[in-house]
Amino acid sequence: MLLDGKKISDEIKQEIAEEVRLLVADGYRPPHLAAILVGHDGASETYVASKVKSCEQIGFGSTLVRLPSNVSEERLLAEIKAINSNEEIDGLIVQLPLPKHIDEQKVTESVLPKKDVDGFHPVNVGKLVLGLPTFVSATPMGIMELLKRYNIETSGKHCVVLGRSNIVGTPMANLLSRNSNPGNCTVTLCHSRTKNLSEFTKSADILIAALGKAEFVTADMVKDGAVVVDVGITRVEDQTNQRGYVLKGDVAFGEVNKKASYITPVPGGVGRMTIAALLQNTLLARKNSIKPSKIPHHVSKS
Repeated sequence: MLLDGKKISDEIKQEIAEEVRLLVADGYRPPHLAAILVGHDGASETYVASKVKSCEQIGFGSTLVRLPSNVSEERLLAEIKAINSNEEIDGLIVQLPLPKHIDEQKVTESVLPKKDVDGFHPVNVGKLVLGLPTFVSATPMGIMELLKRYNIETSGKHCVVLGRSNIVGTPMANLLSRNSNPGNCTVTLCHSRTKNLSEFTKSADILIAALGKAEFVTADMVKDGAVVVDVGITRVEDQTNQRGYVLKGDVAFGEVNKKASYITPVPGGVGRMTIAALLQNTLLARKNSIKPSKIPHHVSKS
């Protein structure tokens, strides 16, 4: 069965749109998300365009700052500083990856934690690890929501996460090991140096693939009935396709789908949920900027 990220993300966007409607009806401005895009990377262009379109659909304000690929680090940091100080903007994302001459860590740390709706700032990452209220990284947050809305049983299950990135793998392992629902998993975090990798993947009740290697996970690596979440998305050259390429996940969908009880498609799976989670974080940032006593009682506080 498909874990349909498009379907669930559409539901979430409808819910957010209703909260925005109520905020505006009570005299408050809608949430506003700003994005900075450096250069003309095709995948980044597509992803940012989806974010801007989603903002329009649910009543958010949006600002897109485009900068050339040769922009200086100082100029980029100045743009971030300006958005940080703009009280009309609630959330800020700097689309990654950045050109090699720019220090990504310095850029990440320059975004105010209260506007860091990507959940990448060390302050927000630290709060996540401690289980404190914060902006959860959008992709892991989206996956957790997908598991929750499909009523996937996670308690006591063995979850194997492939990939240890700070953006997906590591926070994913942290969230699934928590005493929560979804959560309470026994988590194994695997990576490029893991020996006998298939022995781990074949023992997984829940397998989350976030390696960035097209069709790396094959049917012989997955046990019957496993829940498979495919985070990867890679452009693979295909001259038979009108675009000249096809999008592949980290999982060989055609063969793994026959063994999995649930599986996410690529595209239409985790990517859609990532955007939905980003919008949820932006709505939260807007509500955080309103004094608690002033938030309308009919608007969710979380």
